[in-house]
Amino acid sequence: MSSTVRLITLGCAKNEVDSEEIAGVLQRAGYRLDALTDTPDVVIINTCGFLESAQREGMQVIREALQLKKQGKTQRVIVAGCMVQRLGESLKRLLPEVDAWVGVGQMARFAEIVDSTSTSRQPLVDIQPPHHRWADVPTRLRSRAPWTAYLKVSEGCDHRCTFCTIPSFRGRHVSKPLERVLEEARWLAEHGAKEINLIAQDTTQYGYDLYRKFMLPTLLRALSDVEGIEWIRIHYAYPSRITEELIETMATLPKVVKYLDVPLQHADATVLRAMRRPGDGERYLKMIEQLRAAMPEIAIRTTFIVGFPGEGEAEFQNLLDFMQAAQLDRVGAFIYSREKGAPSAELPNQVPFKVKRERYDKLMRFQQPISLARNQRLVGTTVRVLIETESDDGKYAVGRSHRDAPDVDGLVYVQHCTAQVGEFVDVTITAADVYDVWGEAQETPHRPV
Repeated sequence: MSSTVRLITLGCAKNEVDSEEIAGVLQRAGYRLDALTDTPDVVIINTCGFLESAQREGMQVIREALQLKKQGKTQRVIVAGCMVQRLGESLKRLLPEVDAWVGVGQMARFAEIVDSTSTSRQPLVDIQPPHHRWADVPTRLRSRAPWTAYLKVSEGCDHRCTFCTIPSFRGRHVSKPLERVLEEARWLAEHGAKEINLIAQDTTQYGYDLYRKFMLPTLLRALSDVEGIEWIRIHYAYPSRITEELIETMATLPKVVKYLDVPLQHADATVLRAMRRPGDGERYLKMIEQLRAAMPEIAIRTTFIVGFPGEGEAEFQNLLDFMQAAQLDRVGAFIYSREKGAPSAELPNQVPFKVKRERYDKLMRFQQPISLARNQRLVGTTVRVLIETESDDGKYAVGRSHRDAPDVDGLVYVQHCTAQVGEFVDVTITAADVYDVWGEAQETPHRPV
């Protein structure tokens, strides 16, 4: 009888893709993936190490798995991913009962790693310098609904933002070869994917290390030829690399949804320089103007950090003034976290937590009427919606428009909808609130051959 594995994923969409690759490698090797069993033979935890809060969550989940082991309900506990790469040997000393510690980029080797823990009495430590090894495409085992998929196009980051430790444990930027990205996209489409969400630490740097050219526009054109894919969505774009070529490519390719996730982090020039980030509010406004001139219907999402060292009231007000001028569709925010190893942790003028919290609350409240107004502009228009579920009361089909990325944005509630999950339908919007919109289905669902 094959051994059963419970695979727990913490953190971001990039970790989700890593876990799907791990799961596929293990399944091909004869392991049985079972998230519901109370007595898995092996528990694998794919951790996030980006922020201290993520590390606390990871430690809690590890201790819960070790409690299962102590109770005899599992035989082995393997911990992998970013937190292992970042904290390394200190975790081994703290939790000696763990059977294996595995760093990043080892997805293709996971069957070998799990096999070795069944014969060794000593904890395995496999933490190599960050170097990504791409797993074979057919081994990826999907974990979410088939019609939408994340597609990782690169790994690592060459930027040196002072608040971020990712380059230290994910390594330098490494692009997945173009042919391999297309092979994976075709494989995803054959297995039901209609929406592809491109992810990386920086999608706009894609291809430069391999081809000495920023290749995202080329990749978008190639992906548009993949049969079955209807939506291509760009995440994690770097603001200084939103080029005229990229904007024109997005505007002219029907399959590339008019949506851009471009984390700006701040808008005050002084704070951005301290972050080692490019640009300033004025240049960001020009970029937004260019995007909207080429694609009037585009939805722009960003994230900001509040309470960065040196952010005074004037700098924070500059950020709010920028938000008022930019009229962004979607805004998320993080309270600055003083991370060990990040250069910003040693900067003077650290902001007290109470002030950071107050600014976070003020920023999110400030954005709400802007998001509401952006959504209300949709009332009376017709948008294409990908149906994914139904409301709890059964009165609405629920889906997403081009303005809504999975997991992070709003929803569209659709009345009189005959579309099945995974199908597209045209919806006339009748009402809107800050995050979600409501509408009426207008025609039979789109069922591409």
